[in-house]
Amino acid sequence: MLETTIVGSLPKPFWLAEPERLWAPWAEVDPARLQEAKEDAVRLALLDQEEAGIDIVTDGEQSRQHFVHGFLAQVDGIDFEHKQRIGIRNDRYEADCPTVIGPLTRKSPVHVAEVAFARAHTKKPLKFTLPGPMTLVDTLADSYYGDRPKMAMAFAKVLNEEARELEAAGADVLQFDEPAFNVYMDQVATWGIEAI
Repeated sequence: MLETTIVGSLPKPFWLAEPERLWAPWAEVDPARLQEAKEDAVRLALLDQEEAGIDIVTDGEQSRQHFVHGFLAQVDGIDFEHKQRIGIRNDRYEADCPTVIGPLTRKSPVHVAEVAFARAHTKKPLKFTLPGPMTLVDTLADSYYGDRPKMAMAFAKVLNEEARELEAAGADVLQFDEPAFNVYMDQVATWGIEAI
């Protein structure tokens, strides 16, 4: 029989994030209260999925202010202060994006504490979502690598390190989201087999 799961993200409760606002103003909240609010939201997300009969549950991405930038904030080599306006998602729209200025490495594990918390609050198989390397590349200006495939491979290494630690922390399933995959689909063949 097929096991059920959700895509990964759930709407945040109004007391954690203002509805229909992309960036919740978390910097304005006391860190201890914010952490408690995130944990409450994760517990509710897990409980809602369990009560709905979902087989593989997620934390609903409740602890992340932004799916991509929440990961990037813990990666060295990225300048968030000096953003560049670039076209993203195959130039469908422009955005002010952080800039890669050096080698990409994790400062520390990014989501291990979130996985450990969720694991402690459910007996069900646990899934955790991460942005894929192509989506990360598509969301950044590049002033270091000068080569999108090379930068994607650097992110693949960083994501692999993170994924192994998430598995050790209790994640049973890891899902890499690649909304930018179709942007690079025509280019992947030229990247070589290692990029796939």
